[in-house]
Amino acid sequence: MAGMSALLIPFTDISMVLYIAAGVFTGIYIGAIPGLSVTMAVSLLISFTFSWNILPALAIMVGIYTGGVYGGSRSAILLNIPGAPAAVATGLDGYPLAKLGEAGRAMGLSTTQSVIGQFFGVGILIAASPLVSRLAINFAPRDYFLLSIMGLFLVGSLSRGSLIKALITAFIGVTVGLVGMDPFTGQGRLIFGNARLLGGINFVVVMIGLFGLSEAFFQLKIRSKPVKQKIDKIIPSMKLILSNLALTLRCSAIGTIIGALPGTGGDIAALMAYDHAKRTVKKPSRPFGEGAFEGIVAAESANNAAIGGAFIPMMTLGIPGDSVTAILIGALIIHGIRPGPMLMKEQPEYFWIIVGCLILSNIFLFIFGMSGIRIFSKVVEIPKSIIIPIIIVLSILGSYTINNNTVDIYWMIAFGILGYFMKIYDYPVSTMVLGVILSPIIDSNFRRAVQMTQGSFGGFVQSLFTNPITLILLLFIVFMLVSQTQAKCVIINKLNAVRKQG
Repeated sequence: MAGMSALLIPFTDISMVLYIAAGVFTGIYIGAIPGLSVTMAVSLLISFTFSWNILPALAIMVGIYTGGVYGGSRSAILLNIPGAPAAVATGLDGYPLAKLGEAGRAMGLSTTQSVIGQFFGVGILIAASPLVSRLAINFAPRDYFLLSIMGLFLVGSLSRGSLIKALITAFIGVTVGLVGMDPFTGQGRLIFGNARLLGGINFVVVMIGLFGLSEAFFQLKIRSKPVKQKIDKIIPSMKLILSNLALTLRCSAIGTIIGALPGTGGDIAALMAYDHAKRTVKKPSRPFGEGAFEGIVAAESANNAAIGGAFIPMMTLGIPGDSVTAILIGALIIHGIRPGPMLMKEQPEYFWIIVGCLILSNIFLFIFGMSGIRIFSKVVEIPKSIIIPIIIVLSILGSYTINNNTVDIYWMIAFGILGYFMKIYDYPVSTMVLGVILSPIIDSNFRRAVQMTQGSFGGFVQSLFTNPITLILLLFIVFMLVSQTQAKCVIINKLNAVRKQG
């Protein structure tokens, strides 16, 4: 098993085929139910797949990722309640179409565009990753330190809430990641005299609490009544698909590029693509915001294309492209695999296995997406009195099964409560999770970089300006710091503009 031949493993291993199919099917339904996020689902899965072989674990998580990003469009179209952030832009024209009696046609179009967009993103992943990986082999520890810092800043600058709040939660996450035994000296740090903290706080427990339990608590505050829909006219015409093919490819490219930026995701990609469609499409089928097919084409092709883009920094640099790939990095680390340029060089089969999983999951996405449309009007009406207890039970079981330790349950509950109040006061939880995962990368590479200058911090600072790669990364971070406020304002203004017009 080596190299590109590993691409066929997900197709030839019947167990992986079944895991991918189950993941896509589950992801679609999780994404379709408002309040249940694909990030939460994947974070819960890590604990349950802890003892699994890495291949089936990857298969089901990639499947859920693919299905979840797409599934959010269902509730956005039927209820005007996006099941996932990536479906915000879809609802702007999808729900008006549903009110016109064309909900089935809108969902069929969203399925087709999602599949095309993801194939485009995976193609770019295949083409770009080897090039980025070869460049990354020349990276020194100081470069990985700067890349990790870049990942945190990008998440902060592109979050919808306050930039200061995003950076605060990222800093808290980095601090939590430092708790435990120092890997260089063996001394305890941030344990406050408690020997039980020498093992650190398991980042899976943190993720389950922040994404799972906190979401269950938060959903208790939200009251929404399901709306019944009549579903018909499912399959979009070939004429409609071909007439919008150029827009599909442009928005898929936008989605892939946005997705490849660490810390972004399908929601930003979909909004950018929707804005692009409004500016470039001169004669839409209907006015944008009133049921334009072009709005669905743009949003859905971009948000699934962002999946392939998000895997590029994850596989080549070991830096998460979004919150889900951050969790996938955690899953790989649990199984003893470190994403990054050395993985691409020494164990390329894992890269091609993931590519195969993405391709196969996209095939199942089309199958389940087209065949399951009529029953979605029933699924999105599942009462919260059933869903929320299930989430809580899964969160408790998932936390306990990591180490068979009740202390992990207490930590999960603590982070669940913290996450609830973070949501209440509009503090982003994703930046905290990324901080926890990036913390050891930041810590170890900073200290190695300082050691390479004989322990001189001044020498470390000087080295930032003497190496071309390091200097480019440093200048990019400076540029981000200068422009992040402006970029944030642009994104917020675009979001507010499209919402008003929708």
